[in-house]
Amino acid sequence: MSVPEAKFRINAKEGIVELEGTVTFVDKHLEKFEELFNSAIREAIGRGFEQGLSKQEEGNTKSLPLHTETKLSANQTSNTRHSSPKQSLTLPPIPVDLKVNEKKIGLREFYAQKKPSNHYERTAVFAYYLSHFNKKTEIRYGELLSCYEEVDEKKPSIIDIVKNSIRYKGWLEQGYDKFATRLTISGENFVKFDLPQQKASRLVEQPHPAQLSLNR
Repeated sequence: MSVPEAKFRINAKEGIVELEGTVTFVDKHLEKFEELFNSAIREAIGRGFEQGLSKQEEGNTKSLPLHTETKLSANQTSNTRHSSPKQSLTLPPIPVDLKVNEKKIGLREFYAQKKPSNHYERTAVFAYYLSHFNKKTEIRYGELLSCYEEVDEKKPSIIDIVKNSIRYKGWLEQGYDKFATRLTISGENFVKFDLPQQKASRLVEQPHPAQLSLNR
């Protein structure tokens, strides 16, 4: 009795595929049998878990819109933050009396006496002048800009200068108005006693007259 050329057994429950035969037969039909087996397994699983999968998909579908909406909302917030252009605020000068009269010195003369060397020192000098000579309790940023024009100095970003002077120098403090400032005691002392700042000079020792005569 001859041995059959090939055997093929498929067990969908246990997931077993057995293919027995010659090498030529196995190589020729293995891929096709695996395809048929996978199709049968998918069909069985689909029927067996159809109800469970439907419930799971329904739950995923319900939760998806909320997740998607949250993600879009975050993206929209991010896009809005990065796409909005940064706007720089430009303040105009505010007219103020800076000229000399019988009651006060002019700002130009006072500025020349104090010789401030940077914007922080200049704003402190201007705040001192407006506080002491113009009797202002608060100095508006636009008035500081008018001081720059009066002494013919290049105007800075006055908002940044005042903010940094408050934070790092302590010569100014925030006024009641958003764009107003006040001179502090530290700033008053600096302008009154420390300006103009004396540059350190190297002293050269001069020879005594008697030494000069001896050297001759």
